[in-house]
Amino acid sequence: MDLTQGTQQEKRARSKKMMLWFGIGSLIMSFAGLTSAFIVSSKREDWLNDFQLPNAFLISVVVIILSSLTFILAKKALTQNNRQMVTLWLMVTLVLGIGFIYNQFSGFSQIINDGYNFTGPTSNVTISFIYLIAMLHIAHVIAGLISLIVVIYNHFKQKYNSNNMLGLELAANFWHFIDILWVALFLFLYFFRYIN
Repeated sequence: MDLTQGTQQEKRARSKKMMLWFGIGSLIMSFAGLTSAFIVSSKREDWLNDFQLPNAFLISVVVIILSSLTFILAKKALTQNNRQMVTLWLMVTLVLGIGFIYNQFSGFSQIINDGYNFTGPTSNVTISFIYLIAMLHIAHVIAGLISLIVVIYNHFKQKYNSNNMLGLELAANFWHFIDILWVALFLFLYFFRYIN
C-alpha cells in the first residue's frame, strides 16, 4: 500500500497509527529487556524461587480484561452513533482502569505485609524486579488513562462519530496493548517459578 496516496486526512490518520505502532514496538522491546534481566538474575544465589504473586495481581488481570471489553463496546456504540452508550462504556472503562491501579497497589501492600520491602534490608532482588515491572506497567496504564480522559473530553465536545473515530481508535489500540501486556507479564511472573 502506498502511504502517499489518499486525502490529507487519510495520510494524517495513517501516520498517527504508524507512530503508535512504533511506540508500542519500543515498549515491547523495553519489557522484553526487563523480563530477560529477570531470567538472567534468577541464577543468583539470593533469588526467591518460591515467591508468591499477590491475589490482587490476579484480580487486576480480570479488571483490565473487562476494561478492554468495555472499550470495544464504546467503539461499537460509536459506529452506531449511539452517543449515550459511548459515554457509558467510556466511563466504565475509566473506572476499571482506576480499579486496575488500585489493585496493583493493593498487591504491593500484600507483598510488604509478607515481609518484603522493595528497598532496604528487607528487600530482595526477586521482589524488586516484580515491583519494577509492575510499576513500569502502571506508568503506561496512567498514560492510557490520560488518553482515555482526552477521548472522553473530545466525545463530550462531539468530535467523534461513525465517520471520524481516529482519536478513539488510537486510544483503544494503546489500551488493548497495555491490557495484553499485563496479561503476558502476569503469566510470565506466575509460571516462571515453575519452570525455573
